[in-house]
Amino acid sequence: MIFHTAYSYSTENRDKVHQRFKETRGAPPPGVTMVGRWHAADGNRGFLIAESEDAAATATWLHGWTDLVSFEVTPVLDDEGFSEIIA
Repeated sequence: MIFHTAYSYSTENRDKVHQRFKETRGAPPPGVTMVGRWHAADGNRGFLIAESEDAAATATWLHGWTDLVSFEVTPVLDDEGFSEIIA
């Protein structure tokens, strides 16, 4: 399953988020593959694409940041998956 995850954080949490990111690089746990992550040039938001067959592993990864960061997670389909649905 592919997940599109948008994230944002407040300016009040900026330094804490940056420090944690420097320490951990926001690496996913086993069972989750991060395809890519993009940070908005103006700061405090961005999005990532991750793949996992284990939604709980994805939830566990993001939950480790919810004290500082807000997430909006959307399961998505690639063209092939969407074509199967509309066939």
